[in-house]
Amino acid sequence: MNIPRIDRRQCLVALAAASLMMGIVPAQAQSATSNAAAGGTLLLPSATATAVNPAMPQPPEIAARAFILQDLSSGQTLAARQADTPVEPASLTKLMTAYLVFQALQSGKLQLSQDLPVSERAWRTGMTGASRTFIKVNTRVNVDDLIKGMIAQSGNDATVALAEGVGGTVEGFVDMMNRQAQAFGLKSTSFKNPEGLTAPGHTSTARELSIIAARLITDFPNSLPYYSMKEFTYNGIKQNNRNLLLWRDPTVDGLKTGYTDAAGYCLIATAKRPVPGVGGGSRRLLSVVVGTASPEARANESQKLLNWGYGAFDVVKLFDAGQAVTTAPVWKGDANTVKLGRSQPLVVVVPRGQAGTVKTVVNRTDPLLAPLTKGQQVGTLKITVAGQPWQDVPLQALDAVPSAGWFGRAWDALRLAIQ
Repeated sequence: MNIPRIDRRQCLVALAAASLMMGIVPAQAQSATSNAAAGGTLLLPSATATAVNPAMPQPPEIAARAFILQDLSSGQTLAARQADTPVEPASLTKLMTAYLVFQALQSGKLQLSQDLPVSERAWRTGMTGASRTFIKVNTRVNVDDLIKGMIAQSGNDATVALAEGVGGTVEGFVDMMNRQAQAFGLKSTSFKNPEGLTAPGHTSTARELSIIAARLITDFPNSLPYYSMKEFTYNGIKQNNRNLLLWRDPTVDGLKTGYTDAAGYCLIATAKRPVPGVGGGSRRLLSVVVGTASPEARANESQKLLNWGYGAFDVVKLFDAGQAVTTAPVWKGDANTVKLGRSQPLVVVVPRGQAGTVKTVVNRTDPLLAPLTKGQQVGTLKITVAGQPWQDVPLQALDAVPSAGWFGRAWDALRLAIQ
C-alpha cells in the first residue's frame, strides 16, 4: 500500500527526531591544507613542559643555572635549559604580587591615589635584606609610591604594605597568589610570602616565572612604565633600578631582578623591537635567567639571549587578526558555516632564511556542532618548516553560531545519521 506524502514527511521528521534524541554523530576527522602567506599582539607561552623544537638554531652558551627565552609575539619557546627544574624565585616573586595589585586596581578595589598604612610587619620585612623603600612604620603611603618602591627599588617593605592592602593580611594575600598560580596552570610554583625572601617550599621554575611575567605584560600593559623606571626617590633616598639593561638597551622596558644566596642573581628581561617588512609590527621577547654569579653576569647573559633571539630568526605573518584561515561546515546551527582564524595576528618565527619553506595544514574534528561561541577553539593550524613539524596554533571560531530551531537540528541529525 502506498504511503500518503504527508505521512512520509511525518515519518521523516520522526526519524530525524529519533536521531536527534539518540545523539547520532559520525566520528569523522577532516583536514584542509594551504600554503602560508609571507608577512604584535602577544601570545602567551604554554605552561606545559614541552621540549624546544630540535630544528631550532642552537642558542649561545649562557652562564646561568637555568634559562628560557620566550617569543611573546608568536607564543614560541626559542631556547631553554633546565627550565622546569625547581628554583628559588627570590624577588622575581614580586611579579605575582604586582599582578594581583594591578588586578585590584583594575577592579576598583585599590586606587592609585589611595594611602595605605605601613604596619610594623611591613617595616620589619624591609629591614630584612638590602631591598627596601625606607617607608616608616605607622605612617600612610600612597599606592602609586608603594608600586614604584616595589618595582623600581624592589622594596620588601613596600611589597608587604601592598599585600596587606589587597589581601587584608600577608597570609590572605599569599593564598591569593597561590590561587592565581593555579589559575595560570602552574604546577611547580608555590608561594610562601609576597616579597621573595627565602622560605621552605617557596619555589617556582624558569618556565613558570616566564608565564607569570607574560601574563603581567599581556593583562596589564599599564604596568610596563613602572618597570622601565631607571630610578625612584622616596623619603629623600634615591635608588636606581637594578636592571642594568634599562641603561644599555633602549628596547628593554623591564622587567625584574632578584637575588638571594640560594637563588643567585636572577633577571627577567623583556624587549620590544620593530620587525621590518611585517606591516610596521613589533616583536616582544622575554628572557628568564636564574642563578648567575653577579649583577653584571645576569645582565650580560640576558642581553646575549635577547640579541640572539632577534638575530637568529625571521618573522612570518601568516594571517591578520580576524582573517579567516578556512571556512568549516556547521551542523545543527542557524548558520551553515563558520570562519576559523585567530583574534590576534597569526605570526610564526622561523630560523633565518627559512621563511619561504613555511606551510600550513588545518586540522579539525568534524562534524562541528552548534552552538559555537566566538573564540571557541575548533581546530588547529599545524605549521611546518622545510617539511618538518614546527608549531601547532589553536584556531578559533571567528563568529558565534547559535543552535538552530528544533526542526533544523532534527534535520541535520538525520543527515548526519545517513551519511
